Amino acid sequence: MKTTKFLLASAAIVVLSAFTLKTSVNWKISDGYSIEFSGTDAEGVFKDLKGDVQFDKANPENSSFAFTVAVNSINTGKGMKNKHAVSDKWFDAEKYPNITFKSNSVSKDGGAYKVTGIMNIHGVAKEMTIPFSFNGNSFTSEFSVNRMDFGVGTMEGMSKKVSNEIKLDVTIPVAQ
Repeated sequence: MKTTKFLLASAAIVVLSAFTLKTSVNWKISDGYSIEFSGTDAEGVFKDLKGDVQFDKANPENSSFAFTVAVNSINTGKGMKNKHAVSDKWFDAEKYPNITFKSNSVSKDGGAYKVTGIMNIHGVAKEMTIPFSFNGNSFTSEFSVNRMDFGVGTMEGMSKKVSNEIKLDVTIPVAQ
């Protein structure tokens, strides 16, 4: 009798914990996403984004994000600038074909959220905290990246015209 009660109690705990441990939703990135960047003498978009989005609005600590942006998908609107951007003088897309971000933690900050994780650009990995909001079925974020922190470009010749701080404006629509 004790064994039966113990087994029933154990089964109940396992079943209930399945509903409380992981309540995040697996979101799929929809068409229409936008990754825009701007700075002095540098503006454009990245056109290729892939990712894994697990997000629980009510319990953000159960959430995780992993994104990959193809460097070759850069589009500045000018062919020569695109070629220069993917060359070994800037992003070196042949050696470092992707920009990646993988979250370590997600939290709510007032009415918005923030995600902390590792950003990897040009073979350099750095921890970053990125603010974002989630409205309807869309994530939006505005943040800056210091290109020199990641060894993108130099401060010599024509490269010194490009600002160190590059502003990113990101919109990622999602669906379940």
